[in-house]
Amino acid sequence: MSKDYSQLNKEDLLKLVEKLESRKKYGLIWDEEKVKEQFEKDAVNALPVLKEVKGKEITDKNGGPVNILIEGDNYHALSVLNFTHQGIVDAIYIDPPYNTGAKDWKYNNDFIDSNDSYRHSKWISFMDKRLRLAKNLLKEDGIICVTIDDYEISRLMILMEEIFGEHNHLGTIVIRNNPAGRSTTKGVSVTHEYAIFFGKSEISQVCRLERNQTQLDRYDQKDEKGAFEWVNFRKPGSMRIESPSMFYPIFITSDSIRIPKIQWDSKKEEWIALEKPKKGEQVIYPVDDNGEERRWRYGVERAKAEINEFKPKIQKGKLHAYVKGRLNDEGILPMTWWDKKEYSSTAYGTNLLKDIFSELQVFSYPKSIFAVMDCLKVLSDKNDALFLDFFAGSGTTGHAVLDLNKQDGGKRSYILCTNNENNICEEITYERLKRVANGYKDRRGKSNNGLGGNLKYFKTKFVKKNANGDDFKTRITHECTEMLCLREGVFDEVKKTDHYRIFQQGDKTLAVYYSLNRKSLLALKKELEKVSGEKILYCFTLDATGLSKTEFANWHGVTLEPIPQKILDVYKQIYEY
Repeated sequence: MSKDYSQLNKEDLLKLVEKLESRKKYGLIWDEEKVKEQFEKDAVNALPVLKEVKGKEITDKNGGPVNILIEGDNYHALSVLNFTHQGIVDAIYIDPPYNTGAKDWKYNNDFIDSNDSYRHSKWISFMDKRLRLAKNLLKEDGIICVTIDDYEISRLMILMEEIFGEHNHLGTIVIRNNPAGRSTTKGVSVTHEYAIFFGKSEISQVCRLERNQTQLDRYDQKDEKGAFEWVNFRKPGSMRIESPSMFYPIFITSDSIRIPKIQWDSKKEEWIALEKPKKGEQVIYPVDDNGEERRWRYGVERAKAEINEFKPKIQKGKLHAYVKGRLNDEGILPMTWWDKKEYSSTAYGTNLLKDIFSELQVFSYPKSIFAVMDCLKVLSDKNDALFLDFFAGSGTTGHAVLDLNKQDGGKRSYILCTNNENNICEEITYERLKRVANGYKDRRGKSNNGLGGNLKYFKTKFVKKNANGDDFKTRITHECTEMLCLREGVFDEVKKTDHYRIFQQGDKTLAVYYSLNRKSLLALKKELEKVSGEKILYCFTLDATGLSKTEFANWHGVTLEPIPQKILDVYKQIYEY
């Protein structure tokens, strides 16, 4: 039964507060008040919208999905995406600042160095705000991958568990990205970084990777069902206590194997043999050479059904049960240690960027495109997946998406977000995406064919709020067109009047009506009746409850949405206004 704190006097309440504040807590605690960000000041009495940068669009003559590049603080970009893409992103891949203390990132326009006593608080606050917004964008089965190194991995893991749930940690992969090693003050040479994978929900699962040639070569035998290898039926690394039902007796001779009649004892959680071994048979369990009780690879019923797939084998004078390990098309689960030579950030990150720009140095420490591509494969196996990277940097994620599409004819797409500090968005991120899409010549003059892909370039802009609420709603309605186009994936304008605009993409039509004056609604209705396919109308209204049904009584085949209330409802959960 909860206490009635309203009956406590001031002195008792003060004692209670002091006691609560003195308690030890598990989790991350940081000084929020001392780490206010510049973006919070920028958004005082203002809300972000998007504006397209005309002349920077990239058009692929072969069609395909439209990729998005957003220039601006990624918090504002994520705020906009919470309206346009909430719950529809397949996967997120980010490579945030590592907070090494070597002035490798800025907070409120100041570089953060190792002497800043609030260095970790600033980084945690910075990441916490963005990760919470990003989580909203994922589908229910969506996955996020965050790469990081030893400087912040301990804090990041706790933060990710707090936001996504400890049980949704899908794995942490160690990537050997710097074979030459990086010296540290402790005298250890660091050769790796981490890729941390979390699912949005319990149904999230990592995807399998294709086998390399060495792995394929193991399946060197064939039968009528296809290629296989002989593997010990005892599952390595797994203990009996983890799966008690996978620990049962097998009767074996030098030339035969069978599963005896057994019965499950639910109280003891073990299988009881209902028969004794025949003459010449031995009883074996999944016990390793050190006497550790392990488990079989699969359960009793499947073992009985596939008993013809087994054979006995003598190892070190003992009989073991072996089973055919089949080669299937699903690939293999990702391992926790990745060490391909292609993961080198220098050889396959920096050097690739130098080739694209034909210059000595344009960006510090870009990711290896091969490491990013393999992370994307783990995140989603859909060939039309939508990936988000809100720490876009040099644009490696976008490049990786285009490369994957080129390899298998997929229709994956990306949304990249970055600020334009030192003109990075315009001169590096965008320029790289343009060159790899259209083709380029490397430092040696070799031509590299374009990977294709469409692109729209947007910038964040703010609509200032004033005392007149209706005036603010009017202004944000007139400024939200690009957001609506992005939300619906419809960009080609086909008609524009004083009161409405019409856009089309494929068999989908988007209309936006901006005026409280409804005199042009009939004309818009006639325009929409001329087209087939999916039709949606966003219509301005000051009524927070929605559009008047009487105004649209005879509209058929058109989905109606009120604006700007839908946008404001999303922003109310993000900004204080």
